[in-house]
Amino acid sequence: MEAVSRTAQWTAAARALETEREDRLFADPYARTVADAIGFELLDRYAGAGTVPFLAIRTTYLDRAIGRAVEDQGIRQVVFLAAGMDTRFYRLTWPAGVTVYELDRPALLQAKAEMLAGEPAPADRERRAVAVDLTQDWTGPLKEAGWRSDEATLWVVEGLLFFLPEAAVRALITTLSVHSAPGSVLLGDVISRAALQNPLSRPFLKALEEDGNPWLFGTEEPERLLSDCGWYVREVKQPGEEGADFGRWPYPVPAREVSGVPRSFLFTCDLPTGKENGS
Repeated sequence: MEAVSRTAQWTAAARALETEREDRLFADPYARTVADAIGFELLDRYAGAGTVPFLAIRTTYLDRAIGRAVEDQGIRQVVFLAAGMDTRFYRLTWPAGVTVYELDRPALLQAKAEMLAGEPAPADRERRAVAVDLTQDWTGPLKEAGWRSDEATLWVVEGLLFFLPEAAVRALITTLSVHSAPGSVLLGDVISRAALQNPLSRPFLKALEEDGNPWLFGTEEPERLLSDCGWYVREVKQPGEEGADFGRWPYPVPAREVSGVPRSFLFTCDLPTGKENGS
């Protein structure tokens, strides 16, 4: 797989470690399989203080937000952009009639299919893998796979935005807004610019760059970024804040007005009421 796609495997390794805790926040019985040995090797290479707790928190936050979107809001088409080694299609409880679209590079989707070839597909739901390059047009292939722009969509953008330059981040988030029907939801995460400049992060960031996976984007104003790109921001949480702690975050949470602090943000957005469908 391309180097950037292998980052999905160290995320899977962290999920496997959480799954194997007695007090686990979630159970991902497929994580160790899709992580493979390389996932744990990369986790050892990259992981600094807070990495594994953060990934457990991010996974739990998104799991619960996904559940609210499909259970409470009735969304039946779910799109994971840069799906990586995500196994939520298999491990989450989905309402009947949900279609899960997983977008990622062809090599990663192929490798994932081979790893999970023996796993039976759960009943009452459908998974459609869509091989795309997210830096090129991907809405056409997604529509060809059956996705409908006139129906509400749950978009999940997990562990992706910091790998893209700012122009690409803004273009992607805006594209999601333009091609969404009212009632759509956007979930994801982003880091602060200070996280890219923190001296304590230099070994980690250098290792990513050496492996062909540099982090490129961060923002101190995620709310402004998301609203500028057409979304109504329901919430932005830092790990350790209420609703994004789950008993895992071991550090104090600096107030947002304190500048120069490395931060991670988890967000939930809706499409503004009455927005015209621009697709």
